[in-house]
Amino acid sequence: MGIRTVSDYVKFYVNLNMQDSISLSSFAYNEKLVLKNKTASGKLTKELILQSLSLLDDLLTEIQNVGEQAVIEKYVR
Repeated sequence: MGIRTVSDYVKFYVNLNMQDSISLSSFAYNEKLVLKNKTASGKLTKELILQSLSLLDDLLTEIQNVGEQAVIEKYVR
């Protein structure tokens, strides 16, 4: 999996050009659901999934603390 940091998740979201249709927090919640389903199917190693889930939790906490726009501006420079 190529996403290893919170910054990677934010950049991935921005590069998808989804800002007008889905919020960053909704995107992060959806990614968590996808990863949990992949855990059940065994498509990724447990360590990678746990690391990604931790990153998404960090991202969601940061969004709650400073807001989505501030997070996007912080990581996409």
